[in-house]
Amino acid sequence: MEFLQQIINGVALGSIYALIALGYTMVYGIVRLINFAHGDVYMVGAYVGYFVANWMLAQKLGYYFPVALVLSMAVAAILGVVLERLAYKPLRNAAKIAVLTAAIGVSLFLENFARWLPFIGPNPRGFPDLFKRHTYTFAHDQLYVSNVQVVVLVVTLVLMVGLQYLVLRTKIGKAMRAVSFDKDTARLMGINVDRIISVTFALGSALAAAAGVLVGIAYPRIDPYMGIMPGLKAFVAAVLGGIGIIPGAALGGIIMGVSETMAIQFFPSTFKDAVAFVILIIVLLVRPTGILGKYASEKV
Repeated sequence: MEFLQQIINGVALGSIYALIALGYTMVYGIVRLINFAHGDVYMVGAYVGYFVANWMLAQKLGYYFPVALVLSMAVAAILGVVLERLAYKPLRNAAKIAVLTAAIGVSLFLENFARWLPFIGPNPRGFPDLFKRHTYTFAHDQLYVSNVQVVVLVVTLVLMVGLQYLVLRTKIGKAMRAVSFDKDTARLMGINVDRIISVTFALGSALAAAAGVLVGIAYPRIDPYMGIMPGLKAFVAAVLGGIGIIPGAALGGIIMGVSETMAIQFFPSTFKDAVAFVILIIVLLVRPTGILGKYASEKV
């Protein structure tokens, strides 16, 4: 039963990694950019949710969680578009190492700017309780599932299904797939490539912000550097599942979450961060393109 309990805990944690990984894989699929500032957008989303929730609690307003979630996603979406326009668009035709360096620079700027702001500061903060916590028991009280884990899973599934529908069934989703396949041909077909790239950054950033709010609820502690390790793990999850493939990001996130909780259960807790990278190395030795990735020639 302990093994099954860790599976449940790992799926809840992995769903959060999956939301962050979706942002990585969407941006890479469109512009072939590893946006290492993505974890810090997740941090910004957590803080927006924190301030919105505290204000609503002070005003004794209702619907704390959905309002905090939606507003944090909206702010992060705007931030994603701003970062793309200011930091990445001018380097779109530059060498890949220049864009990668810019992404690392944006990441450091967001972390330290948040730390410098007087209403955030360097000290950790406790995320407010947005609803009463309950624990449901199963299998003769040997399995436990909290309502927080249920909320995390439901929100993650809704967002993933919504994203998949948008990409596969809507006009803008078809345009995103066209730009991902060939930007020049898409431009000749009348698609506004710059707008599609901005929409991609907005969607990916919104998903990262949702993950930030969910983490604040599930593990109520936030700080300006909270996006570093989850961002790296989500990147590993995206590569693990097959970067550029949306189902691959979801699968990679779940594998990462389950592996981490299993590592905590059967090994010293200090190994929980290392296990992500060990799994990545093993999988890439067998499948360099990731679990769901496909081999494809690249134009140079």
